[in-house]
Amino acid sequence: MAARARKKNLPQEAFRAHIDSFAHDGRGVARVEGKAVFIDGALPGEDVTFVYTAVRRDYAEGKVEDVVTPAPGRVQPRCPSFGVCGGCSFQHLTDAAQIEEKQKLLADQFRRIGKIDEVPLWPPLTGPHWGYRHKARLGVKYVPKKGRVLVGFRERSSPFIADLESCPVLHPKVGERLPDLSELVGSLSIKDRLPQIEVAVGDERAALVFRILEDASPDDLERLKAFGARFEFDVYVQRQGPDSIVPLYPEHPPMLSYSLLNQGIEFRFKPTEFTQVNIDINRKMVDRVMAVLDPVPGESVLDLFCGIGNFTLPIAKRASRVVGVEGSSESVKRARQNAEANGLGNVEFHVADLSQALNDAEWATRRYDKILLDPSRAGAEEVLSYVPRWGARRIVYVSCNPSTLARDAGILVHQHGYRLIRAGVMDMFPQTAHVESIALFEKA
Repeated sequence: MAARARKKNLPQEAFRAHIDSFAHDGRGVARVEGKAVFIDGALPGEDVTFVYTAVRRDYAEGKVEDVVTPAPGRVQPRCPSFGVCGGCSFQHLTDAAQIEEKQKLLADQFRRIGKIDEVPLWPPLTGPHWGYRHKARLGVKYVPKKGRVLVGFRERSSPFIADLESCPVLHPKVGERLPDLSELVGSLSIKDRLPQIEVAVGDERAALVFRILEDASPDDLERLKAFGARFEFDVYVQRQGPDSIVPLYPEHPPMLSYSLLNQGIEFRFKPTEFTQVNIDINRKMVDRVMAVLDPVPGESVLDLFCGIGNFTLPIAKRASRVVGVEGSSESVKRARQNAEANGLGNVEFHVADLSQALNDAEWATRRYDKILLDPSRAGAEEVLSYVPRWGARRIVYVSCNPSTLARDAGILVHQHGYRLIRAGVMDMFPQTAHVESIALFEKA
């Protein structure tokens, strides 16, 4: 019980604190009476007053009541729901300061976790700071007391849906249609049985997947179709698992797509398949990977956690042979289709759980000149034990979690004899504390 948050009998008065640093989730960190306190809405260097929201054995949590001495980078948040909605955590910080803090966090993780000092940093990759989210999962909740349906992200540290009129970080085609989506769902007979809307926006089309917990009536289906026709959305319904997704409007919609302009490649994908949230940054990210991995004819390259081939196919246009490996059979199926559609015959794909032993996999017994890693937030620790076998002289690691990147960097440097040449931040999620990064390793 002592380790759990204590919310009863919390001090009611406000306390003063000086904010020393950022936590990984964007909260300010102060020390009060020797205990770390993570404070929502506080920035490093500020003096604030705050109230406690939870107290644990080793640390506490709070939220800002008043900013006594503001940080130079503090700005007025653009969204009126900032601080309530959990979709953003950095809107009170200038765009330049957000990048600076993310670079500091990345370097700090390398030092503390990876035990690697003095990491040269690339200039950060940046793009649009607003309207950039092409993928999202929106919560939906009918609230009888309000007499309407709420559509949006969940509130910060809460299971409730934030009451939003718009969302400035979502692609405008969706972010400016939240009231229309609320009205649509509120008109359905199953308005209290529709918990989620999956959003996917490609280069030319946009799709909405409505998750429904019971069958929609014929009138419901007609309303959903009419919404798609009016606002130019491809509309799908999902009754159970991913295999149950069916299109409503149009009856046979073409697949969504995005292009990598500098690589001359187009990808097609279904609305619920994984693609990067920020298309602009994704294009710049692929360009940077190609520049630092530098695949050339005669080389064999291994792409681990390859998804639908976002990096695999550009590599295949330059290297002699590319092997892509991914845990999702559906992603591998789509990757093969995209390779064929782009006329690439020098690439092969395999389905494998990269957190498990690979001893029986034929592709895992080969040698490779270069390796690309793009794992989930859990990182690539398990598969790194095979790196000596593969013998690659260069490794590029794309990460969505600086902590696991730093851990894995420590393994590559201290156990496998690689040097960390350079690293940098890619601002995939502006206005949030999320840090996407890239690192280059070469055999020492």
